[in-house]
Amino acid sequence: MKTLKRTTVLLLCVTFIVMNSFAQDARISFGKSLGHQKYISKTKEKDKSIMWVNVNTAPDTWHLEKDILVCSGQPIGVMRSEKQYENFILHVEWKHTEPGGNSGIFIWSNASPPEGARLPNGVEVQMLELEWVNLNKSDGVTPPIAYVHGELFGVGGVETLPDNPRGTRSKSIENRCKGKGEWNTYDVVCVDGVVKLSVNGKFVNGLAKASQKKGYLCLESEGAEIHFRNLTIIELPDGVTSAEQTAPVIR
Repeated sequence: MKTLKRTTVLLLCVTFIVMNSFAQDARISFGKSLGHQKYISKTKEKDKSIMWVNVNTAPDTWHLEKDILVCSGQPIGVMRSEKQYENFILHVEWKHTEPGGNSGIFIWSNASPPEGARLPNGVEVQMLELEWVNLNKSDGVTPPIAYVHGELFGVGGVETLPDNPRGTRSKSIENRCKGKGEWNTYDVVCVDGVVKLSVNGKFVNGLAKASQKKGYLCLESEGAEIHFRNLTIIELPDGVTSAEQTAPVIR
């Protein structure tokens, strides 16, 4: 009987360790990165696959459907890039599948949500479905439409200087995002603490002087299904970045 109990306890422990390890360390290959020299000098450098690591979501939160990454939105949390990035151009296409969907991408992030929280620090590039403002009224007041057209802002103590201030956030100067079921295109230029965002073919937002300007990319799961495709990173030359301006490396 004692042997049976010990075996049962051992199996439970092994199951817990395996499941916990899978949830924290599951990897997905999605998107590609390439150096800028490929375009400048026409080198034959091969594109590199981008590996993503599950930080604090469920094993089934993220899955690939051919070349599309699908996020269920549950639970709230993030998946991070395996490596850190400093200066780069990010191209990504995304669409929500339900009204009021919420998501985003964190750049220059520490990818480590603090205790009691679900999201890390960094600079967030907001991805909200157009109906979000109508579905999130407070005391009958509709939030500003600026929320849903690519707001940029520092989170988790990361400070920034907004180009188009709405408080500490930077709002797009032209409303260009499309609604549920339609693909949106973001091109995000990130250089030396400066971020410029193009929404569906036009630069409409930006910020500067990010206090953290090297770190991980994080894809956000925040309550609603969202699809991503054609994610590409063009890595640019490094800048002068101090240890204080760099997110801690996750071992």
